[in-house]
Formats: sequence, C-alpha cells, structure tokens
Amino acid sequence: MATTYNTIKLKKYQDIIEEYAAASVITPGNLIELTSSGTVQNHSTEGGNALPMFALEDELQGKGIEDDYAAADKVQCWVAQPGEIVYARLADGESVASGDFLESSGYGTLKKHTATTLSSDPSETIYTKNIVGVALESRELDSLSGSESSLAENSQYIKVRIV
Repeated sequence: MATTYNTIKLKKYQDIIEEYAAASVITPGNLIELTSSGTVQNHSTEGGNALPMFALEDELQGKGIEDDYAAADKVQCWVAQPGEIVYARLADGESVASGDFLESSGYGTLKKHTATTLSSDPSETIYTKNIVGVALESRELDSLSGSESSLAENSQYIKVRIV
C-alpha cells in the first residue's frame, strides 16, 4: 500500500511561492497556469508546454489538500524546480509505473507522456519538452471514480519528481 501525504510540497530546495486569484475552481496538487488577466486556472493544454506550477493547500486558512479553492480565492502557487518532489494529481483512468514521464492532461491533472515514434525503430522515439516530471510510484486509477482500489483517501495523488 502506498503512503499518502497531507501536503503538496514533498521535497523542496527553493521555495518559490506566488499568490494569484483563481479564475475557476482549483484543487490543491493541480498543475496550473497563469492567464492573460493575471489569474490562475487549471493547466488547459493537453500535452502542452507547462511551467511546473502547482496549487498548494491553503494552510494559512487551516485548509488541507482536500479543500478546493473557489473562483476569486487567492491561490498559493508553488513554482517547482527540477529535482523537487510534488504530490500532484493524476488524471482519471491513468495507469502509470514508477519512472514514467508525465505531462499535462489539459484539466490540471497529469497523465502518462505520449512519446512520438518516427518509425518502427524504437531508437527513433522522441520525448518532447512538455514533460512535467517523472512518476516516483505506480498508480492505476479507475476511470469512473478517480481512485485506486488499494488506496483510501487522496488516491488520485502521485509523487512526481520535476524534470
């Protein structure tokens, strides 16, 4: 059984935290992006380039990772650096193994990176620069409930090392 945590920052070397208003509902652990209006929203481009910025739990208000931010709430945003470890959210229906590359699902969660193959030769596989991190544990989520049968609370979360 995997260990669960009650915080998004699992290992930090630099603590770059910004605060922005939420454009919509945001769950702690989601990959987020800055909008042109200066607010943050769930990262919206599936497989797209992403700054590894994650919504933290609002510990200053006594809230945990299970407490969403509402639209217009001030969101604590952590800009994770390479090597740091985040407790990020995995997309429903995803099956990842430890060591798999992860990218944006387009909904604020992460999914297994889809590499491009130029031919039948596996040496010609291209891993693009839109990889956010590497899974540090395996997870297989049910596409209906977003949970893993062997885990209790916070089962949609996964330890990810930022690349």
